[in-house]
Amino acid sequence: MTPTLIVNENFPAPSTRVLRVAGIDVLAIAEAHAGIPDEQVLALARDMNRWLVTFDTDYADLLFRQRLPPPPAVLLLREPHYRPDEPAQWVLALTAVPADVDGLFCVVSRQRVRKRPFLHLAAGNAHE
Repeated sequence: MTPTLIVNENFPAPSTRVLRVAGIDVLAIAEAHAGIPDEQVLALARDMNRWLVTFDTDYADLLFRQRLPPPPAVLLLREPHYRPDEPAQWVLALTAVPADVDGLFCVVSRQRVRKRPFLHLAAGNAHE
């Protein structure tokens, strides 16, 4: 089953369109909830059971330092220069095999994907 996504405000609109044309259900924060704080974006992704896609490194702090409960997956895109439609291709590659990403914080670049599990859930330390 193809995952559903929330793309943060910093995700390019042309990539959002590419994902939608590919049949991915995408909620764009810029369209539906512009200006809400990161904590609310994270909670929305979790409550809606959607992967969060972002270029914002603050989510690592929210999840691993503040130990906020995570959504099914987070894709942190880390490329400084890209074409506006290019991030969609990186995300599409990861949605092809959702089991490889579910339960993980993934740092995504053109060359590689680094994956880190949400360990604090296994330890029972998540804030409910």
